[in-house]
Amino acid sequence: MKSARTRRVQRAPARLLAIDIGNTHTVLGVFAGERLERLWRITSGVSRTGDELGALVEVLCRPYIDPIAGGGSVVVASVVPALTAEYEAMARRLFGVEPLVVSSLTPSGVRVELTDPSSVGADRIANAAAVARGPLPAIVVDLGTATTFDVIRPGRRYAGGLIAPGVRTSADELFRRAARLAKVEIRKPRRLIGRTTEESIQAGVYYGAIGAIDGIIRRLAAELRRPARVLATGGLARLVAAGSETIQEVDEALTLRGLARIHRLNRESSRESRASR
Repeated sequence: MKSARTRRVQRAPARLLAIDIGNTHTVLGVFAGERLERLWRITSGVSRTGDELGALVEVLCRPYIDPIAGGGSVVVASVVPALTAEYEAMARRLFGVEPLVVSSLTPSGVRVELTDPSSVGADRIANAAAVARGPLPAIVVDLGTATTFDVIRPGRRYAGGLIAPGVRTSADELFRRAARLAKVEIRKPRRLIGRTTEESIQAGVYYGAIGAIDGIIRRLAAELRRPARVLATGGLARLVAAGSETIQEVDEALTLRGLARIHRLNRESSRESRASR
């Protein structure tokens, strides 16, 4: 029997930490290969420093710190420039790695067919990358601070899309402007015809959002002139999809999966480049 001193210590497989920084929430996920092991959703908190983020992420990722630091990686998509550098600093200090920060210039496996590719948010590129290997065309509905619609055509071509006010953003503006309307929880109401002010607001917000989303998806499908796969992601995706007639799939981690694919693509490209030298 081998002594503890002579036993081989098995290192934990390397992990990838994917971070999607949004205006309202930041979503973090740890991948082992293509499998998502853990997911967290936190407030974005624009005033947070790299040190504060390091302390928070250290608590969340404690079981994964060594697997990320010991041969793992970090990939980031951000629509909040003030936080991008802070998360980069956090990755260096906590894990000792240089993160891959995704932009329109980052190889993603998707061809961005826009006049100004730099205007496309990294999160939308990640969403396109996540669905590009599946049946196309596809429409991705991302329900965040804004509700975005992205169209990916056959040939892994990102064709563009739409940006509309988010469900919570619209509701918060209603509550702000109408002094006598109390803020209510956004959820599926028991009935369409509200019998109280609260029920009326909930029905209006919920079915108003679904009506707008279904209407836009139908118009997009008509413009594409062929059936499209429709996926929803974001914090409200499952709630909205429950009442939608057009959303076919829900994946709350879709953006993170896209970031993981982009990271793998760039890692493989880097290895091939080194091997050819």
